[in-house]
Amino acid sequence: MLPPRATLVRVQHRTIALLCGAQVLGGLAMGASLALGAILAERLSGSESVAGLATTVLTLGAAAAGLPLAALAQRAGRRPALATGFVIAAVGAAVVAIAVDVGWFPLLLLGMAGVGSGTAVSLQSRFAATDLAEPRTRGRDLSLVVWMTMVGAVAGPALLPMGAEIAGVLGVDELAGPFVIGAAGAAAAALVLWSGLRPDPLLLSTAATSSDSTAVAKPTLAQGWQTIRQIAEARNAVVSVVSAHAVMVAVMALTPVHMTHGGASITLVGLSISAHVAGMYALAPVMGVLTDRVGRVPTVVIGQALLLAACVTGFAAQHSQRGLVVALVLLGLGWSATTVAGSTLLTESIPVPQRPRVQGISDTAMSLAGAVAGALAGVVVGLFGYPVLVLGAGAISVIAAIYVLTDRPR
Repeated sequence: MLPPRATLVRVQHRTIALLCGAQVLGGLAMGASLALGAILAERLSGSESVAGLATTVLTLGAAAAGLPLAALAQRAGRRPALATGFVIAAVGAAVVAIAVDVGWFPLLLLGMAGVGSGTAVSLQSRFAATDLAEPRTRGRDLSLVVWMTMVGAVAGPALLPMGAEIAGVLGVDELAGPFVIGAAGAAAAALVLWSGLRPDPLLLSTAATSSDSTAVAKPTLAQGWQTIRQIAEARNAVVSVVSAHAVMVAVMALTPVHMTHGGASITLVGLSISAHVAGMYALAPVMGVLTDRVGRVPTVVIGQALLLAACVTGFAAQHSQRGLVVALVLLGLGWSATTVAGSTLLTESIPVPQRPRVQGISDTAMSLAGAVAGALAGVVVGLFGYPVLVLGAGAISVIAAIYVLTDRPR
């Protein structure tokens, strides 16, 4: 017998609170990795040319974990999938700490790949927030979990001094300390979700939607792709989030380099990235409310328009440091609007029993698109210059918006 609606609402509120808390704890490892990854890679490898490899491996680790964790959620629910992902991230952060202390570069990359599992969990957590959400508040609930990602991302780098003190107590390298904190945070996040997500929101949602769900409870990867191809809203959602992530990563990765070549100080570059991250996450709840009130597709188009505005601003203000900061903020806002609205659209366009598999495909595609875009961005700038990069990225946003507006159910 299914619980009454009032009970489902209470479970949903509790689920959102648990997911938000876990995002903060698990984000400590991610924040440390993003802040120190390039520095550690250069130091341990002895080569500046491979400094970006740590972040690339981090992204690939997220892509590699996306589908297996989604498959686990499909079989057993959100609780074991999200907790397992954070356990892997905790082990990865501990491996990074060991690698830093012993000075072994290959071990650093292995650990970074494990930490990437935390990114996969962060992406899947936003979908977990929608399992029991009502349609009128689905975008808001999803956006709250996205918003809390910012807290962990900001807290990670902020805890670097504390990490150095912990490293002193443990007698290890001072840059290993932040990853000790990150490992503890990810482990705590796993414990919170494992002990707290009872009843499991996905299993409860599946039971509440259809008594015949067992017939399609374990779709294969091929069936997941087929579902996306057959449902216009799902196609639109995946195109939206994947294209937005590719544009964001490509422009974000090379704009600080372009600013440095233009004479910007390290302080200004750091502040510009902080402003960009704030654009990505700080207004996520606003994007969620916009998604619920204005609509999923209109908000996606608004997001793509903001991404285009960021690229145009980057082109027009390529010699202005202030203009480039504005471009990075717009870039973050566009990513936020498109990701929140696109993720909401994807969730409600797919039958509940098939959602985890399709969501995992979308998340993996996002991570892979980010990794490829980040790698190609450097090649494009090296061959053709920064203006060509931002114009090309802007063209992708235009194409994605046109696709979403013209692709309709067959």
